[in-house]
Amino acid sequence: MTASHVPVLAGELIEALDPQPGQIAVDCTFGAGGHARLVAERIGPTGTLIAIDRDPVAETHFEQLAAEVSCTTRFVHASFADGLRQLLEEGIRADLVYVDLGISSMQVDTWERGFSYSYDAPLDMRMDSDQELDAATVVNTWEERRIKQILREYGDERYAGQIARAIVRVREDHAIDTTSALVDVINHAIPARARFAGGHPAKRSFQAIRIAVNDELGQVDEALPLAWRILRTNGRFAGISFHSGEDRRVKRFLAARAQGCTCPPELPVCVCGRTPEAELIGRGIAPSAGEVASNPRSASARMRAARKLREEEA
Repeated sequence: MTASHVPVLAGELIEALDPQPGQIAVDCTFGAGGHARLVAERIGPTGTLIAIDRDPVAETHFEQLAAEVSCTTRFVHASFADGLRQLLEEGIRADLVYVDLGISSMQVDTWERGFSYSYDAPLDMRMDSDQELDAATVVNTWEERRIKQILREYGDERYAGQIARAIVRVREDHAIDTTSALVDVINHAIPARARFAGGHPAKRSFQAIRIAVNDELGQVDEALPLAWRILRTNGRFAGISFHSGEDRRVKRFLAARAQGCTCPPELPVCVCGRTPEAELIGRGIAPSAGEVASNPRSASARMRAARKLREEEA
């Protein structure tokens, strides 16, 4: 594998999940299959690996992996929320469920898909090429207020207002339909002194538009309860995030399930009877300095993991 395709927090993920021979594992965001290969090697010929991904390119990587590993394999072409829902409807229960959120390096490095500000390409950014909404539609048709909102909320962009205004002004004259055209608009909207203060000036805006196009945070909100439901008792979940919004959602979800008694502190004894559903086994684990040095894209990654202690209450 090239450095750009090395799975992030690979050793930490395996330690948290502790895959065992014969287990059923669900990889919710297969991508190029880096994490899946490590899990497949450990669950062995009696285990089952189920991979979910909405990107058609991921299926090609999956076919190659399936031919090389000894476990039973299956690919589900769907968003991870829809894929998990389908598996639940089939009555499948898993020992391990894990998700690597955000964009995969294979998508960034495929220049013609328009995810990267480093290459000139059509303004697309769709993880699933069959969906209708793309980045060009967002940039050229959404209201200024809505563009400003996503730049601020999803990209933490300080100059969201200026960039949104510039986009609307330019598109009145001609469509913004390539990545380089959008980068040019962003460059001119941001003050010169701030353009390279925190990396590439288009980085936050591209991230925000990509998240909006693919409804990434909505997918996380929808998928986390499904992932937890599909786990057997004593099963393990792990989530790797690259964006503060994703990490915050995973953190809150697992913390709520790890909470025990909810009685007011003034009560002398517990009357609610609530016991934790989860044992936290990894809290905001970050990549080592060595990993960041060899793979700079891993710098923002955080992993959280938990073991399921009991079934959810009806």
